[in-house]
Amino acid sequence: MKIFIADRLPGWCEDRVRSFHAEPIVKTGLKDAALAAAVADANVLIVRSTKVTREVIDAAPSLSLIIRAGAGVDNIDCDHAAGRGIYVANCPGTNSAAVAELALGLMLALDRRIPDNVADLRAGKWAKKLYSKADGIKGKTLGVVGVGAIGRLVVERARAFGMKVIAWSRSLTPDGAADLGVGFCKTPLEVARGADVISLHVAKAKETKGLIDAKFIAAMKPGAMLINTARGEVVDQAALIEALKAGKLRAGLDVYADEPGAADEAFDHPLRDVPNWIGTHHIGASTEQAQDETAEMAMAILGGFLTAGQVGNCVNMAPPSEVNAAAGLVVRHLDKVGVLAGVLDCLRDEGINVEQMENRIFRGAKAAVCRLTLSKAPSEAMLRALNDNPDIIRAAIVEA
Repeated sequence: MKIFIADRLPGWCEDRVRSFHAEPIVKTGLKDAALAAAVADANVLIVRSTKVTREVIDAAPSLSLIIRAGAGVDNIDCDHAAGRGIYVANCPGTNSAAVAELALGLMLALDRRIPDNVADLRAGKWAKKLYSKADGIKGKTLGVVGVGAIGRLVVERARAFGMKVIAWSRSLTPDGAADLGVGFCKTPLEVARGADVISLHVAKAKETKGLIDAKFIAAMKPGAMLINTARGEVVDQAALIEALKAGKLRAGLDVYADEPGAADEAFDHPLRDVPNWIGTHHIGASTEQAQDETAEMAMAILGGFLTAGQVGNCVNMAPPSEVNAAAGLVVRHLDKVGVLAGVLDCLRDEGINVEQMENRIFRGAKAAVCRLTLSKAPSEAMLRALNDNPDIIRAAIVEA
């Protein structure tokens, strides 16, 4: 098995791959055609920020699994991988503390104008009077948009700074907010109106694209801070730039719409010459602690796949609502060669597709039970034929 590692991971990962009797291939910095050529004979691909396009996937006929060493999978064409029967797995939660720490760091840096302080000192300029006018964040209201793993850690850290917290999330209920010790907001606009600082922690999805739009920004308090360590596409960039130019708000950003594609490209971006914001280089997850935890999870997923054929944290399997499940069939049978093949032959003859299937052996390995989810119910004649088979203990139709 060839395990292609396309981004930097801790050095011990190569030894871990070898412990699974697999061959690690480490080539970083590749993209597009160069990456497609390099992964041609890979069985597993592990990436962090490298984009895995349909062209890359199609170039690797032996590819069975793509592991994203991180939480978001927007850099992978998951739908195309699903169409090719390739698992895509991620490593959620391992970088939550790192992102939460950066979010708080951006709040403090923005409030105290730390980057400007440093720039002036390095330029030989002492401007103490200019920088002695910060508001401070103690007693301010923090609005958290998205209270998943990262959002919850931001809430904990904000309380340590003496901040009040209000929150909105698609799954947040009043009782859930009470359990978190935060004020419940029914809509994102309630957060915009009530917060002095807003921190974004939603995943990139169709539902969240442009969630922070012109209406949201207009509802924010004058001089409020917007912190984005989630994804650039969550914010309407044109509306943000207009508000920054007008001095309506201040922003601390780690992510941007249309980010540079490589680690060392120029930042030729519409935000570059806009005032009232500070930024970092999409480094929210980039701490040694987070990278080690993420690598551990990635190796655990790899180990499960190579040793047991199981994929933890798979993100591109069909949810139950998308499975064409019209009926279920439970077959208790003797544990003999060919019994299930006969059942599948009967289903094929009736034009019935198997949507899901699981076969488990009873203790002693004399009998087994197979559970099948089917596209339509078998006929009574087929059911009688199955039950007439001396190797089948009992076949019965159940609810899907």
